[in-house]
Amino acid sequence: MTGSNQDWWPEQLKLDVLDANARDIDPMGEAFDYAEAFEDLDLEAVKADLEELMTDSQEWWPADYGHYGPLFIRMAWHSAGTYRASDGRGGAAGGRQRFAPLNSWPDNANLDKARRLLWPVKQKYGRNISWADLMILAGNVAMESMGFKTFGFAGGREDDYAPDDAVDWGPESEFETNERFDEAGEIMEGLGASVMGLIYVNPEGPDGQPDPEASAKNIRQTFSRMAMNDEQTVALIAGGHTFGKVHGADDPEENLGPEPEAAPIEAQGFGWENDHGDGKGADTITSGIEGPWNASPTEWDMGYIDNLLEHEWEPEKGPGGAWQWRPVDEDAVESAPEAHGDGEQTPMMLTTGVALKKDPEYREIVERFQENPMAFGMAFAKAWYKLTHRDMGPPSRFLGPEVPDEEMVWQDPLPEADYDTIGETEVAELKETLLESELTTAQLVKTAWASASTYRDSDKRGGANGARIRLRPQRDWEANEPAELATVLDTLREVREEFNASRDDDVRVSLADLIVLGGNAAIEEAAAAAGHDVDVPFEPGRVDATQEQTDADSFEALEPAADGFRDYRSDDASRPSEEILVDRADLLDLTPSEMTVLVGGMRALGATHGDDDPVFVDEPGTLTNDFFVNLLDMGTVWEPVEGDEDLFEVRDRATGDLEGEASRVDLIFGSHSRLRAVAEVYAAADAEAQFVDDFVDAWHKVMTADRFDLE
Repeated sequence: MTGSNQDWWPEQLKLDVLDANARDIDPMGEAFDYAEAFEDLDLEAVKADLEELMTDSQEWWPADYGHYGPLFIRMAWHSAGTYRASDGRGGAAGGRQRFAPLNSWPDNANLDKARRLLWPVKQKYGRNISWADLMILAGNVAMESMGFKTFGFAGGREDDYAPDDAVDWGPESEFETNERFDEAGEIMEGLGASVMGLIYVNPEGPDGQPDPEASAKNIRQTFSRMAMNDEQTVALIAGGHTFGKVHGADDPEENLGPEPEAAPIEAQGFGWENDHGDGKGADTITSGIEGPWNASPTEWDMGYIDNLLEHEWEPEKGPGGAWQWRPVDEDAVESAPEAHGDGEQTPMMLTTGVALKKDPEYREIVERFQENPMAFGMAFAKAWYKLTHRDMGPPSRFLGPEVPDEEMVWQDPLPEADYDTIGETEVAELKETLLESELTTAQLVKTAWASASTYRDSDKRGGANGARIRLRPQRDWEANEPAELATVLDTLREVREEFNASRDDDVRVSLADLIVLGGNAAIEEAAAAAGHDVDVPFEPGRVDATQEQTDADSFEALEPAADGFRDYRSDDASRPSEEILVDRADLLDLTPSEMTVLVGGMRALGATHGDDDPVFVDEPGTLTNDFFVNLLDMGTVWEPVEGDEDLFEVRDRATGDLEGEASRVDLIFGSHSRLRAVAEVYAAADAEAQFVDDFVDAWHKVMTADRFDLE
């Protein structure tokens, strides 16, 4: 027991992830603009230095086959491969492989050496290239130096200086354990890997058993959670295993020291000290599996696929004590040179590789790739580009001369506006029209919130730009109240069409802008009704995406199981509503105070899910601080509703009369000591003006979270 609050009260709602949003721990300072710094970078010079590094073998960590390319590919892959579509967290952005727990995962063993090999390049170019960009660029250059043509590279990943504590890596307390299955073969929702400390699946097979069919099921599940289809999955596995080897000169458990985070201070961040032989070169131990996949581990060719399909493989325990697969007829398989020495070594396969041959759907793709090597190369190039750029958001954020012209649907592309955007005069006119329509304050606010609050700062997806709320799948989400939403959108379309038709110039308004403008206008009117004259900032320029520009399957991951801001909770929500609220607030990059004021403001505006007026609000639709005043009133008591863990009856303390029902999200602002402290600020008699101003600021932050064009 260390004596921290979390130790004493482990079930207490954690706000740490929101505190991180309020802090600036970046040593570069607020004035530093990475995009500007990257523009000054001589990318060709960096690539030339990386190219030279590839074959500059160092005595302290000798390069396999005299080439570091496979090591850097693995580093880049494992940097990006933590991404999961469910919450957009993980991935290469932030360069978080430098921090715990990723820097000490068993699957990242010896990647500390790869980053140290890169340090002279990072040191040379300093702030002009982030670690996050450099690690991915090194992977690309590694492939290019071994004869593969990559699809492109984009810079723009800014470095983090602390791990992302919001990521749920799984329930296990020990590495390489798997307590994450709801049932056999079914990984818990939201997790990306099948084993704690691994990027995807156990290369030996599920539970360390060489079962290719079961392995194929795990592979399909983990890669789909990274938004990869079967073809992309096969391309990545086969393409990545075209290069390099795995290392298992002996048993890892008997020879390797602690991981970097547990290593002694004199190790200076190095982990996995190896006491087998020289501890490096031919004696290297990483996974405990040993051998190359083909005869030319530093060349792009069809060797991996040819070996997989043209030979039969059988399981064996390798020198590292792990399950791997050897060819039944070793003489029929072309040998590879030893990675260190003058001898030869017979190629091997992992259970995850044999799985591609045993699974019917995967095998069909592998055979097609074998028949058409050009198709294989292009599939791998595009899948690698997706893997390493998936968490960067829209192409407008991509930097550098190697950004491809082609935009893929997974990048959530937006059309170019072929019209002039509205100005102050048109904004005022449209506000008046919207307020004179039959739409209520709640309808306008809820629609704007539903559109903008899909944004995830984790992977820069979602948001109001594109007006995808009118497209599949968002228009049908339960949280968006589809029937009411359809009515609101129909009215907004009429306003847009009438406005655009009335113009004799090139000025037009998009539905995306109109949705946000409607919310802003409703807030201004609600504030005026409470006696506050406010102007909600509005920056036009949003455009309307098409259904063809929207990956409907991928966007399903953005559907909220609960949204405490709207007091919504579905039957699929598996965690307490207040925890989901904090998680959603973190994805919106909000601070505890911003989360608090937004909940109170949405309640005051009546912008909650369903038809019932929110409790604790005297005049729904008027922007007052009533929610906090009434919530903290000692004249009220609450009682749990039997059979519903999320609802509470609100009763008059003196009479016992029922006044309504409140949710866990409502009550957390009175029960949680830190949130109550913030709520008390807004509940004070002289605080309403501050409350309105702070709500407007937080609202504007959410409405513009995806406006990368404004940065």
